[in-house]
Amino acid sequence: QVQLVESGGGLVQPGGSLRVSCVASGIIFRWYDMAWHRQAPGKQRELVAGITGGGSTNYADSVKGRFTISRDNAKNKVYLQMHSLKPEDSAVYYCNAASRSTGYWGQGAQVTVSS
Repeated sequence: QVQLVESGGGLVQPGGSLRVSCVASGIIFRWYDMAWHRQAPGKQRELVAGITGGGSTNYADSVKGRFTISRDNAKNKVYLQMHSLKPEDSAVYYCNAASRSTGYWGQGAQVTVSS
């Protein structure tokens, strides 16, 4: 049974930092490209950042220079470090694992940026 479990969401003030984590089970983690997506109320889910099994990364323009995605293949974990958070970063953040043939989603972690 495949599971992706996010943690680390919460409430943070504008300009603050937060790290969300995702631990995967039931898959050969290093074979999967991992990504973070987010969805705000009334908006479509969007890609925030991705990282391949080999460590290549990509970011949405809106988060470049503020967010960093990383992975630890030994721990089956992927992280999203977020700095200089803005109210518009508020959303549910979802972990995604993708191979050529399949993909899996976590249940999401709420991130709220507000004073």
